[in-house]
Amino acid sequence: MQNSANLAIICDFLDQQHVLTLCASQAADMWCANCFYLFDQQDMRLYLMTEPTTRHAELMQLNPRVVGTIANQPDDPRLIKGIQYRGDIAVLTSEDKHIRKRYCQRFPVAKTAVTPLWQLRLLEIKMTNNELGFAKKLFWAR
Repeated sequence: MQNSANLAIICDFLDQQHVLTLCASQAADMWCANCFYLFDQQDMRLYLMTEPTTRHAELMQLNPRVVGTIANQPDDPRLIKGIQYRGDIAVLTSEDKHIRKRYCQRFPVAKTAVTPLWQLRLLEIKMTNNELGFAKKLFWAR
């Protein structure tokens, strides 16, 4: 069930984390990568930095539909929270300098990077949140 309370829990979790796993594919070729991300709650988008020549980025340029996960790493299974997502990804244009500024504020090490930023428009989220009950699922879709 999708409701505003579920969305608030999902957004709070996305704000608290900073690393995602991104999986890209084209035909039979698939690849995953871990990336730092910035979350934009208003537009339900994630912003990440990666070189266009990486294997996952080359696949994303051929097929912009991606999937992935974001998870915490607790030792206690009762505290496990994680998200599976599906979305569309594209390289940001030069007009989006305010996004780069926000990204660099969150990750100061990126200030000197000339690596492009990518925008991941979330389409669907399934969150497992064991703090709400074992294997409790929350859903959001655009």
